[in-house]
Amino acid sequence: MFRINLLLLAFVALPACLWAQQRISGKITDSKKRPLQGVNISIKDSYDGGTTAADGTFSFTTDAKGEQFIIANLLGYAPQEQKIFITGPQELNIVLKSSINELKVVTISAGSFEASGDQGKNTVLKPLDIVTTAGAGADIVNALKTLPGTQQTNDREGLFVRGGTGYETQTFIDGLLVRNPFYSGLPDMPGRGRFSPFLFKGTTFSSGGYSAQYGQGLSSALILESTDLPQRSSSTIGVSVLGVSGGLEQLSADKKGSYGIEADYTNLGPYLDVVKSRFEPSVNPQIVGTSANFRRKTSATGMLKFYGYGNWTHMGSYRPSLEYAGYRELYELKNQNFYTNLSYRESLGNDWRLNAGISFSANTDKIDLDTINKGASSRVKGQSQLGQAKFMLSKGLGLYSALRMGAEYQYGVERSAFNDWHVNYTDNYAAAFLEGDIYFTPRFVGRVGGRMEYSSVLSKANLAPRASLAYKLDSYTQFSLAYGDYYQKPEPQYIRFHHDMEYMKATHYIASFQRVAPNNTFRVEAFYKKYHDLVKTGVDTTNGGTGYAKGVEVFWRDRKTFRNMDYWISYSYLDTKRNYLNYPFEVQPDFAAKHTFSVVYKYSITAISTNLGLTYSFSTGRPFYNPNLPESKFMTQRTMNYNSLGFSASYLTSIRKAFTIFVLSVSNAPDFKQVYGYRYSSDKLRREEIVPNIPRFVFVGMFMNFGTDRRQDILNNL
Repeated sequence: MFRINLLLLAFVALPACLWAQQRISGKITDSKKRPLQGVNISIKDSYDGGTTAADGTFSFTTDAKGEQFIIANLLGYAPQEQKIFITGPQELNIVLKSSINELKVVTISAGSFEASGDQGKNTVLKPLDIVTTAGAGADIVNALKTLPGTQQTNDREGLFVRGGTGYETQTFIDGLLVRNPFYSGLPDMPGRGRFSPFLFKGTTFSSGGYSAQYGQGLSSALILESTDLPQRSSSTIGVSVLGVSGGLEQLSADKKGSYGIEADYTNLGPYLDVVKSRFEPSVNPQIVGTSANFRRKTSATGMLKFYGYGNWTHMGSYRPSLEYAGYRELYELKNQNFYTNLSYRESLGNDWRLNAGISFSANTDKIDLDTINKGASSRVKGQSQLGQAKFMLSKGLGLYSALRMGAEYQYGVERSAFNDWHVNYTDNYAAAFLEGDIYFTPRFVGRVGGRMEYSSVLSKANLAPRASLAYKLDSYTQFSLAYGDYYQKPEPQYIRFHHDMEYMKATHYIASFQRVAPNNTFRVEAFYKKYHDLVKTGVDTTNGGTGYAKGVEVFWRDRKTFRNMDYWISYSYLDTKRNYLNYPFEVQPDFAAKHTFSVVYKYSITAISTNLGLTYSFSTGRPFYNPNLPESKFMTQRTMNYNSLGFSASYLTSIRKAFTIFVLSVSNAPDFKQVYGYRYSSDKLRREEIVPNIPRFVFVGMFMNFGTDRRQDILNNL
């Protein structure tokens, strides 16, 4: 929950230069014979490649043989593809043409923000952006909350998107579902994400209309692609007000494999001795974490990757009892979580590619509840396990078009216990998908496909069609449309008692306009989402719920107007209503704000190797339930508006040849009062505010990387 990942050190990831049998070298220039720096050059469908130096030269080695294709890419220039025949060392001279006055190929973009480490056409955030976003705490989800479509729901777990709950957003790593992507937390204090942004070379945030490759997410998908081989071996250590951490990344002698291990210990006790929390801790929050990864290049085009982690969490608090005035209540949590992911990618020839993977995860929560001195204690235990296998075949069709097909299988186990009472269930889930990107012209592309799913616990199947269109207006500007049906099983707490339930369903309609230039991005998107078969509770639990969400979102990012400054602005308007759970009719739900606004500001002081950041977030008040009002006034009251201002500063230096960064980060620096809702006693006579346990959080840390000093690289990337 409070972990600051050691990988804050890994600010810059450069392409790996891999040893092989033959050396490919040369020089890349523009049409006026000027050398081009930073060009990504590689052998098509392989991991062999490099990046040009300041004089335009490049050199890398490969074990590929025979007829191959060299690809060179640089933002602002038309991609170049050149056929070569490898029988020995190759010396190439490549000329890239400016694409300012040339047509760029259109890409599908409706509903998706791509945050990849490369220079993709839809790039919005990189790992460096995430860790330097003030107030985000190097957490992917917290940084994504500065993008349009997201809600500032800091009192509950998950990423809430476009009128959807946190459960309706799913997280995928290398195409495989992650069952528990957040640390378990105490009531009204959500756990942070378990993953560092530097584990991933690609991060796509889809706020709707996403690909048929992914399922069981009613509203949104966070799609993460893990990194490949590191550039070099390195080791890291970190010390902060929260704890200590350390890690090792080892590149093999043949440059074709690597392994890494990490460990960290977090204890919030010393911090809480200085900064008092709202609720007295019964156990100081503690987290022990460890992770391991393995990468192996199996051929010129193949890569095998493993990633696994384990965390152990223990925390608890006392709080005044709302039911029994003058008494205290105990809530104590022990959590164990394990996750493993093994993926394999390979080119099969003739433009066919294989992506396959398996994963396994297990999560256990043990919760002790007690009203002190009232003799009312209980224990809750929840366990979940998920095994998964998935494969996808893709086939290139012509110059741009592609076909994707695949299938997946999941075996899930859910176990729950309340004192001596137990209830369990298992589910065999299977899915298949087919999808194609069809380029009618380089300016005009369509994506059409569908997904079919079956769940044994529900004994039901579904078929979900999806389609998108995109048209390129000029080199940087395009217009996109998307439509799709999305299904999701109800939450486990409902399925375990009712195996005859239906899938929940949402239908998405999206229209977007965007302009992505080298130094700025503008995007405006309108959407409408219709909900069917939501869960209704009451006398019985059914799928009789309905709802809708519609709105407009605007995003602007500018890297060039002001020297050494990068900023972005996002705004969301959301009109949403639901009749679900115990709601008597369709109303705005308690997790949705009508207006949300964020500004992220970053400034680099190059003379003293220092970076500064500010993040301001605002949202209008959310509805809350007051049981003292008549049913006709259900959810008509609103909380106060939400305001937050985060600040961060980092100083980059070297200590005994170790690249070192000193970090200061403050969330909610002005100590704005934040009220997320209200809770009432069963007799309706008493209520309490739902507010942050620690309204302002200050983090101070030092992190060291024993490798090459990357200060100037970091400053140049801001």
